[in-house]
Amino acid sequence: MAIITLTTDFGIKDHFVGAVKGTILSNLPDVNIVDISHAISPFNIQECAYILKNAYRSFPEGTVHVVGVDSELSPENQHIVVQVDGHYFVSANSGVISLITSEVKPEKVVEIKIPNIISGSFPVLNVFIQVACHIARGGKLEVIGKPFDELRELRDFEPRIINNGKTISGNVIYIDNYGNVVTNIQRSLFNAYRNGRAFEINARTTKISQIHDSYNGIINFDLDKNQRKGPGDALALFNSAGYIELAIYKSDLNSVGGASSLLGLNYRDTVTINFL
Repeated sequence: MAIITLTTDFGIKDHFVGAVKGTILSNLPDVNIVDISHAISPFNIQECAYILKNAYRSFPEGTVHVVGVDSELSPENQHIVVQVDGHYFVSANSGVISLITSEVKPEKVVEIKIPNIISGSFPVLNVFIQVACHIARGGKLEVIGKPFDELRELRDFEPRIINNGKTISGNVIYIDNYGNVVTNIQRSLFNAYRNGRAFEINARTTKISQIHDSYNGIINFDLDKNQRKGPGDALALFNSAGYIELAIYKSDLNSVGGASSLLGLNYRDTVTINFL
């Protein structure tokens, strides 16, 4: 059974998601439609890229992923299909696929060129869904597009190595439902520059000198409960995607607050690691 996923900033209040799903089912009644997320912050390409990168591998090869964030057609925002890692991504050329293509070379990239089609203000419905259904039926990319070699990359928030290799300067790229703050500093980069040195993570006024592999890594279970760190304490960990994440143990963003609110961190804020 063909699978089409949807990742958008549409939210769930308006008619957009329903119209998209209805159009898919009108074309392919037996298709399996999966919502990855419709809660991407409006026009936030980096956030969308992070979610997409960490979700797509869980789907079977051949899955078609429709990306509806900042998708309006312009001379600088072409409509494209990227075939990479056995998957198909239908999106605008906004850089949203670059976190995937930076690790896996695309097998094919085409610019969507369908005669007599009007993209309008709802290109996900008018263009992307037609293309996704074509691919899901087994159609070839050459029928709906032409080869394209100007795939845009996201470079604005790549970590920087400064101070003669003694400092990694990164940024906040994602804040999750718990208020946990994900940086763009990956485990591989951290390990490449650490060289056994002690380190200090600096995020505004917070300083952290350990990185755990799980949230409860902050707890020393050999200590009595009243001597342990626990709920409300700040920690850093390598998350399941391999990025350094800052969290408040067992926090609730909607009540006591999460790392984003309690540490005063927002999207794009700087987080540095100093090797000592």
